[in-house]
Amino acid sequence: MTAPRLDINLDKIHHNASVLVKRLAERNITVTGVTKATLGSPEVANAMLRAGINGLGDSRIENIETMRVARVPASMTLIRSPMLSQANRVVRHADVSFNTELDVISKLSSEAKKERRTHGVVLMVELGDLREGIMPDDLENSVREILRFPNITLRGIGTNLACRSGAAPDARNMSELSALANSIEATFGLTLDIVSGGNSANLEWALNSIDVGRINDLRLGESILLGREPLHRQQIDGLYTDAITLTAEVIESKIKPSLPTGEIGQTAFGDTPPVTDRGQISQTILALGRQDTDPSGLEAPPGITILAASSDHLIVEPGHAVGSEITLQLNYSALVRAMTSPFVSKVVNRESDRIPVSAQ
Repeated sequence: MTAPRLDINLDKIHHNASVLVKRLAERNITVTGVTKATLGSPEVANAMLRAGINGLGDSRIENIETMRVARVPASMTLIRSPMLSQANRVVRHADVSFNTELDVISKLSSEAKKERRTHGVVLMVELGDLREGIMPDDLENSVREILRFPNITLRGIGTNLACRSGAAPDARNMSELSALANSIEATFGLTLDIVSGGNSANLEWALNSIDVGRINDLRLGESILLGREPLHRQQIDGLYTDAITLTAEVIESKIKPSLPTGEIGQTAFGDTPPVTDRGQISQTILALGRQDTDPSGLEAPPGITILAASSDHLIVEPGHAVGSEITLQLNYSALVRAMTSPFVSKVVNRESDRIPVSAQ
């Protein structure tokens, strides 16, 4: 087969999504399946939908358009604040968008009016991670303003944590989001359909908290696709961590010194890696590099050690036959980079007959 390639197992993705949907349903929380790491793959989106997710979310309108063209039957949410330059595309193809800026919502309003559509808005609130979000003290005024915009419906509020600064979801910030939802409803006499607590990093809190308050939806991508929670990158019980794998081909296998020769400067990527003289070693080069993925996010099979990477080469030990393949597991960073690389093939697999009942 072509290499390097991502092997995408839809049955394992379906399994992961189904388990999470069922567990969160017990807490009255629905799941928005996030497709951005798969470039809005219609096959992945449909696998999530078959598992019972509530709708689809993506940070790129281009990915939402891909799913629309493929006639994926779901509500679509743009989970990054829209660009002013893409407002028309957003109202045409996304049912809902996450927003923080009144100028953007005003533009969405005018474009929605032109298209004779109503566009849903979720206001994002800053609760400590310092990425996107309206400051809590400014939320009431923002709501007051957007309620005046024609062709715009306030669907809810949400927050994002553990992305920029690693601020973890906890009882304090989730209670604050619930309190803000209650306050907005009481002040303006409306009902918020969506109180979006965050992403896969919220799972530990959501599944173990005594009271989830008003939080009724989570946006899950990494946990469905990779079976791990983002705070500690630990496997989630009962989920597959190999629903998506990256396979590369061996292009060189030789015995070489472990210690480089000559005066040592920076590498091509500005590093000065430490070296230890271990004598002669058997090393392998894979046709895979930083232009294809994030090497620091790769996990080799037992018995194989990743030594280094450059633009187009991944060096591992011990040696393997030229032309053979090595399959690696990925973290979220490596997955996103590999999925967007034009040099990495994407192969969708369905293996229902070969997957055991319980996850590995």
